[in-house]
Amino acid sequence: MAGSINPARSEWDVIVVGGAPPGETISLYSSEAGLSVALVEQDRVGGECLFWACMPSKALLLPVQTRNLAIDTPGMRQLVNGRRVDAAAVLARRDEITFNHDDKVPVDLMLRNDVDVIRGRGRLAGPRTVEVSDDGRTREITARRAVVLSPGTDAAVPPIPGLAEAKPWRSRDVTNMHEVPRRVVVIGGGVVACEAATWLRGLGVEELTLVFPGERLLGMKEPFVGELVLATFEADGITVRTGTPVDGVSRERVDDRGIGRRHGGEVTVTVGGGEQIVADEVLVATGRVPNSRDIGLETVGVETTDRGFVEVDDHMTVPGTDWLYVLGDLNGRALLTHMGKYHARIAGEVIAARAAGQPLDERPYNAYTDHADRDGAPQVIFCDPEVASVGLTEAEALDRELPVEVVERDFAGIDGARLAREHYVGRAKLVVDNVNDRLVGATFVGPGVSELLHAATVAVTGKVPVPALRHAVASFPTISEIWLYLLEQLRQQRAAA
Repeated sequence: MAGSINPARSEWDVIVVGGAPPGETISLYSSEAGLSVALVEQDRVGGECLFWACMPSKALLLPVQTRNLAIDTPGMRQLVNGRRVDAAAVLARRDEITFNHDDKVPVDLMLRNDVDVIRGRGRLAGPRTVEVSDDGRTREITARRAVVLSPGTDAAVPPIPGLAEAKPWRSRDVTNMHEVPRRVVVIGGGVVACEAATWLRGLGVEELTLVFPGERLLGMKEPFVGELVLATFEADGITVRTGTPVDGVSRERVDDRGIGRRHGGEVTVTVGGGEQIVADEVLVATGRVPNSRDIGLETVGVETTDRGFVEVDDHMTVPGTDWLYVLGDLNGRALLTHMGKYHARIAGEVIAARAAGQPLDERPYNAYTDHADRDGAPQVIFCDPEVASVGLTEAEALDRELPVEVVERDFAGIDGARLAREHYVGRAKLVVDNVNDRLVGATFVGPGVSELLHAATVAVTGKVPVPALRHAVASFPTISEIWLYLLEQLRQQRAAA
């Protein structure tokens, strides 16, 4: 039996509000457990990740990274040096990756797995009750077992004078741009800003400026991360203005022609000291805000944090209920797609266990409890060079007063790095808990380091003892040999102490 679109029924075991990857995942988990499921989505099933964020951004980044690799490879350099990537071909490939914004593929996946899909905007209307609005029509549906909220986040627009009125590009515009502006100002120095800067420059933006009040790029990471990314940006002709607040933005002619198209005439960005930067478009990349307004939380007595998130316990349940679950960005634990899917797997197991009357056994690492968000959420920033990290930075560990030892070194001298690029630039750092002698944090910067991250994630989440890591032999010649060098350096540090 397959699911249906907008079925004429009013009750299911599980109702999921939000069709991004967390909502898709828990829908499939719940259906697999034999529960009836309705997935409510007002836009496209697949959500921000598939159509507006993860997938289109990586489709834009890969050709740029490939070109940079070719430029740094003798024998290939002569073919590509002095040339930009074919922007039109890259944008066309991005559209293929995102199914040209048609959600038929993810919808069909839900239907094949006996998940009903309801088109419309869902909001709580009381315990186990969801109100769905679509084209002026409203219906109420109820859940016998669980309601799951996963509405995601939206790009934040800070209260800079004139910024909102200028209709700046936000993350959806820059990942789905239809034309490459000649001059762009990026407000921000975090993940979206750095990734977007990489592909904007690679696709042909001639004058690209990043401006933000922080003292370094990617300031939440180890200090060397921002330093290496900054050096690469400057070598590629990107202007980075750290420690520079934006005082105002103005645009004489606003002509918003839709997502990914120029939103009007020239933009003037006034920065600290009154200096003005003129551009064809301005991108605001200053974080995300949760979509927690007007989703009916007040109808069940649930309040949000000061930042708009909804707190949950380690079963992804809203405290005080056994039926309301909040996944992904809305719970504020880790605003990453893969972590939202992790939340969904936990909640799916919990819902199935509760429906079957099974206890939520608190054994270590059981399927019902979130163990990763506290200190084990991995993240990759896909600028060039890549940044990959998991667990605690040294500063975070010291803030917790953990007795830690650190070891860090460049990739210089590692044969795998020498093979990967003629001028491989990268650095790695491990943070080790000295009391338990296990890894609590790892950071890597360099081309291709995203492939090192899962090993570090296993070590951190699995609490693998450092002596055991020495027996995990890295293949030669790969960049994963950085592990051998770091652990050997740690051994030498301890011997000298």
